[in-house]
Amino acid sequence: MEFIDRMYEHARGREARLVFPELDEPRVAEAAARLGAEGLCVPVGLADVSEAQVAALVAARGMKEAMARRLLAKPLYRAAAMVAAGEADGMVAGADSPTRRVIEAAAMAIGPDEGITVPSSFFVMLFPDGREMVFADCAVNVAPDAAQLADIALASARSAEALFGVARVAMLSFSTGTSGAGASVDRVAEAAERAGFPGPVQADAALNPLIAAKKGITGAEPANVLIFPDLDAGNIAYKLCQELAGAQALGPFLQGFRRPVCDLSRGARVEDIVASAVVTAAMG
Repeated sequence: MEFIDRMYEHARGREARLVFPELDEPRVAEAAARLGAEGLCVPVGLADVSEAQVAALVAARGMKEAMARRLLAKPLYRAAAMVAAGEADGMVAGADSPTRRVIEAAAMAIGPDEGITVPSSFFVMLFPDGREMVFADCAVNVAPDAAQLADIALASARSAEALFGVARVAMLSFSTGTSGAGASVDRVAEAAERAGFPGPVQADAALNPLIAAKKGITGAEPANVLIFPDLDAGNIAYKLCQELAGAQALGPFLQGFRRPVCDLSRGARVEDIVASAVVTAAMG
């Protein structure tokens, strides 16, 4: 079964409540109506400010109640607080908001997932030969340090497990093991040790067990989660795969939060919003 078909099937079985704080945007309204009509999720609009939302913000950040109520006047913060308060299972936003605002609201109200300190993003990459992969981070963290890179790897592994059922992570570098040297290699090596995943490893060794064996890595299966050392590498890689290999890129999706959060492109079409919401619902 194709990835998208599996996601639709999972979403229909979950009946996830997704809050859409931008329902006044026509594309979002049309997508939400379609999602509800097809039973892919239960679309939820912004609710009135509730005591549960206020309590969620106060508990998450230790802020005063008056400050919490001021933040809840902002749609993104109220939507995130609805998720934190259990009034929704996930949030789909960004069609009319910058990515940084979506991240700020989710970080403030929903908070980080266990063991994660930095939010990040991933793409689902679907290749013509049937391979399904997670690429991270391709959209958020420009130059992560070792601790942040380890967090990106841990969050990406959880995302892959939720979507594919299995995560085989490789921490990419221009070096495999100690074949190369330099600050970037050291950073990836430290991140790999922190996260407990193989690395540093070159891309060919991560994907081809025969090449991996020649480079001293035995018994390795092809990775389905590729962690790039910085945003330059990740963003370039996913675009090259699209243009040269005919891969389909779904996302970017945010990760590292306690509950699913989807950041839409401000240029997203109705079909894009539907597909992104379906993946978000399936991850919930």
